Amino acid sequence: MSANARQRLAAPTLAMLPRVADSLSFLYADIVRIVQDDTGVLAQVDTPRGTERVYLSTAALSCLLLGPGTSITHRVLSTLARHGTTVVCVGSGGVRCYAGITPTSLTTSWLEKQVRCWADDNSRLQVAVRMYEQRFGESVPDGTTLAQLRGMEGQRMKALYRLLAQKYRTGKFRRNYDPDAWDSQDPVNLALSAASACLYGVVHAVVLALGCSPALGFVHNGTQHAFVYDVADLYKAKVTVPLAFSLSTSAQPERDVRRKLREEFRLLKLMPTIVTDIQRLLDPDNTPRQRQPDAGIISLWDPEVGAVPSGVNYGSDPWE
Repeated sequence: MSANARQRLAAPTLAMLPRVADSLSFLYADIVRIVQDDTGVLAQVDTPRGTERVYLSTAALSCLLLGPGTSITHRVLSTLARHGTTVVCVGSGGVRCYAGITPTSLTTSWLEKQVRCWADDNSRLQVAVRMYEQRFGESVPDGTTLAQLRGMEGQRMKALYRLLAQKYRTGKFRRNYDPDAWDSQDPVNLALSAASACLYGVVHAVVLALGCSPALGFVHNGTQHAFVYDVADLYKAKVTVPLAFSLSTSAQPERDVRRKLREEFRLLKLMPTIVTDIQRLLDPDNTPRQRQPDAGIISLWDPEVGAVPSGVNYGSDPWE
């Protein structure tokens, strides 16, 4: 392969990349070295049989989770950035560090919708209500405050925990996330924390792929990932919580939940579902079909007519 051809492949155009809805959900790697050669990105590990290599489909990968003992090269990170892949460093005790990529080809249409909903208290509450209704499948009475909504959500989750604890005979369950006593936690809590890390990473990737802000949440607040937590909560009662309880007797709940969760995401078609759900939450009356954003579209803001084309000289010449 010529150097010119390699250079073109290393800088993919928007049309070459898959839609976020068609992407793979996540990949977890630990105790490996991730490098890049002329063929692509690969994970390699030294074994008694020699160096074993596995190539990674980075262009179709939404989120890469790096566990302890993983090293990654600058060249790989550059490739992941070009592909818009979110990188999450998952440390011991469930500690997470995000590195999100926002593709420069995106328009700001969904970000603007998010900001308008977030900036007005009434519309922000309406989005929170739509989140609750979608999450639990029941209508919220008119006039319900956000405090009452939080109380209703708490009661529903407690009831779900009791139901699953009875089903899997785990005894009395209490959600506990304690990084300082990570290894002493029960399998269900370990599985829940590991599953949440995967789910947050996938949602984070979709939020950025749509051009939204992870920080502007409607229920959560005060963190750079508030909107990520909002959206992820939509799927916990259906996906991560039941899966974690099903692993109550697992000897390695963190490893097992990651393996099973990826299959659950595929069966539920979670990636396109997240895209559609975010669009419906932010613009319930006019949710378009997902399409590729137009690359290079830049407009100028006008308070009277909205957006006007850029690249145009709007100055009038007095001599004309």
